[in-house]
Amino acid sequence: MFDKTITDLWQAVEYSNTWWICLFSICAVLLCLFAARNMVVLRVHGEEFIFPTSLHHPMQPRIPQMNMMKVHIPFTFKLLETSRSSYSELQCSMSSQVRYQIHAYWGVNIKELHMFLWRPWADIKNACIAGDFLTGYYQYLGIQINRTPHPDQVMSLNYNGLKPLDLGTPPRLCYPLVIFLIRNDIDKNVHPDETVALINVVHIKDSVCTLPTSILGQYLKQANGQLSCLKQLYLATGNSGNYETQIPLAVAEPVEGGPSSVGSFCSNNEDSTFWNSSGEQLCVVCQTYPLSRALLPCRHTCICASCFNKLERCPMCRGPIKSYFCIRGEEYLDTKETTGNSNSKNEERPPAARRRWFNGINWDDRLIDFLGFSR
Repeated sequence: MFDKTITDLWQAVEYSNTWWICLFSICAVLLCLFAARNMVVLRVHGEEFIFPTSLHHPMQPRIPQMNMMKVHIPFTFKLLETSRSSYSELQCSMSSQVRYQIHAYWGVNIKELHMFLWRPWADIKNACIAGDFLTGYYQYLGIQINRTPHPDQVMSLNYNGLKPLDLGTPPRLCYPLVIFLIRNDIDKNVHPDETVALINVVHIKDSVCTLPTSILGQYLKQANGQLSCLKQLYLATGNSGNYETQIPLAVAEPVEGGPSSVGSFCSNNEDSTFWNSSGEQLCVVCQTYPLSRALLPCRHTCICASCFNKLERCPMCRGPIKSYFCIRGEEYLDTKETTGNSNSKNEERPPAARRRWFNGINWDDRLIDFLGFSR
C-alpha cells in the first residue's frame, strides 16, 4: 500500500513537470515569434532604453499656425467654362458690392506691370484719373467703363486690334490680357487694410502657347500699398467624380519683397451663401466635427482641430503640412484644449495628447506609437 502511494505521487510530480515544461515551451515559441516579427522595433526601443539619449521622449514639433488677417473682397471675377475662350470672344463673370471701374489691357508687358503694381495706391489712383494708366506698356486698349454695384453678370471681352498681338515665344514677355477692377468710391479716410483693386491676369490659348485658357494669377491691392497674390482654397466634397472644389474663400499671400509678411484670409459676397447652401461640412477623417482648418501650402480645407494634431500630411494630397490657419470658430473643442493650463507641463503637451489620458478611445493609437508603426 505504501509503495503504491509513493508511485502515484511520483507519477503526479512527473506529470506536473511535463505540464510546466510544455507551458514554458509554448511561451518561449510565442516570444521568439514576437521578437522575429518586431526585431527592428525592439532593437530601436532597446537601444533607447539601454543607452538613453535624453531624459524625455522627443516630442514631435508642433505645426505653426499662420497669423492671418481677414480681408473682405468686394469683387469677383471668373472665366466661364462654356466660353469659346479665344481672342474674338472671351466670356467672364463679374460681380461687385461697390461702385468700380473696369480697365482691360491687351498685350501687357510683364515686368512693367509688376513694377506698376508695387506703386503706392495714391499713384495708381491718380494715374487712373489722369488716363495714363500703364501708358506705353500695352499693345491694345480694351474696355474702360464705370459700373455700379451688381450681382454676377456675364461680360464678353473681344480683341478688335488690326494686327495680332506680339506676345513672343515662351517664355513670353507679355500677358495676353490684364483686367483691373478698381474701386472709385474711396475717400481720404479709407482704412489701410481696405481692398481697393483686384487685378486679374488671363492667359488665352493660341497657336504658340497651347495651354488652356485660364486665370494665371489674381492680385489684391490694399489701400496701405500691400500687394498680395490671391490663391483659392479647396474643399473636400463627397462627389466621387470630383473630390475637391474651389470655395469662395482664398488666401492672399504677400508678394515676395513686400512690406508685410502677414497673410490675409479673404472672403467675398459668396462666402455666407456658400456655407448656408452646402450645409455643415464635416472633417474627412472623423466625419464628426466640422472642418475648420486650412492646410498650407496645399490649401486643402478638409480636417477639424481634433484630427489635426494626429496628422503630419494632408489626407487629401498626402503633401506635408507646413502651417495652417483657421477659417471658422472651433467651439466644438473641449475647454481644456482651447484655454489650456497654466503649468509648463501641460503647455508642452499638445491638446489632443492631454485628452487621450482622459478617455479610452485612442488606446490603439498609443499602442501603435509604442511599437513604432506609422499611422
